[in-house]
Amino acid sequence: MTKEDFSLIAPTIPNQPGIYKYFDSEETLIYVGKAKYLRKRVSSYFNGHVDNKKTVELVKKIERIEFTIVDNESDAFFLENSLIKEYQPRYNINLKDDKSYPYVVIKNEPFPRVFFTRKKTREKGTYFGPYTSTENAREIIEFIKQYFPLRTCTLNLDPKNIAKKKYKVCLEYHLGNCKGPCEGLQQQESYDEGIQRLKLMLKGNLTPLLDYLKSQVLSYSQEMAFENAALVQKKINQLQDYKVKSTVVNTQTGNLDVFSIVEKEDFAIVNYLAVNEGAIIHTKTVTLQKKLSETKEELLVFAMMQLRETFNSEAKEAVLPFEVSYPDREYLITVPKIGDKKKLLELSLKNVNYFIEQSEKKERLHLNPKTEEAFEEIINQLQKD
Repeated sequence: MTKEDFSLIAPTIPNQPGIYKYFDSEETLIYVGKAKYLRKRVSSYFNGHVDNKKTVELVKKIERIEFTIVDNESDAFFLENSLIKEYQPRYNINLKDDKSYPYVVIKNEPFPRVFFTRKKTREKGTYFGPYTSTENAREIIEFIKQYFPLRTCTLNLDPKNIAKKKYKVCLEYHLGNCKGPCEGLQQQESYDEGIQRLKLMLKGNLTPLLDYLKSQVLSYSQEMAFENAALVQKKINQLQDYKVKSTVVNTQTGNLDVFSIVEKEDFAIVNYLAVNEGAIIHTKTVTLQKKLSETKEELLVFAMMQLRETFNSEAKEAVLPFEVSYPDREYLITVPKIGDKKKLLELSLKNVNYFIEQSEKKERLHLNPKTEEAFEEIINQLQKD
């Protein structure tokens, strides 16, 4: 589409908030963008002076333009984000992250089972995660088994089946890992109370579980069941130790999303820390591949949106290295100067720099050295590592 062609359709483009879509000669969607004023933004591609080579290349390929009007900038942002995720246009920012992450799922069924999976389907249960490794997810499952006596069988524990005495307890019951709901030895209400405590723990909140275990210690002590009290106290000590090791800031910090970014010529690295009650429960570093002349702010907001959705963040505050315009006005943006939030931001940036350093080392080790000096430099670096 030439400037002359565009000048004919420019008056038909509304000067309202919305998204615009560029299609090439093969009717392939090649770019999606958002704007507060659609006509002004789209016109800038054809009437303004464009220095970025990729933008020049994009404009040459545009054959058709579509636009959708929305009520405000926030709606435009969310619509743009959903279209990018669905169509993956060639010239939009690309988040390099093709892994299939494991989740811990609490299945929707009587006396729910808890296990890890890579397939996320909402109708099957409540999902927690994703976790950055299978090993990490399995450790969580083993941790759960230590503190929650839950069933692992695949029996259909419908109340009618239990009433008909169709099942008998298995070895897990005799080992103390299950309380025998299949024989009616544990009621649904009691089982569900454990599931609720488990959900809080998976969200990073250990306080209700610790309070419950402390009440058990007191109860056993009053009954003179000191061996049982000692076993529960051991669990409390282990949980408190786990909590101390997980906590990196003051527990009064609350729930936060922490993001940092380092920009390079053609890409940017973003680190995300999900903090719950002062404990980091998720961490992820991703690479954003630039496609046009996206600003640092645009790259960071894009990553924030993607990572919050991926990790199901419910935090109401983000800690960032600089101010950005985020579409959700109830989402508080904080740029700390001192204190615990500043420490978290520094930790996040440290992760970004480490990621870059390791990537550069890997790149160097794949070089084919042409000189003896270059080869010796690589060997020395390998020895040091």
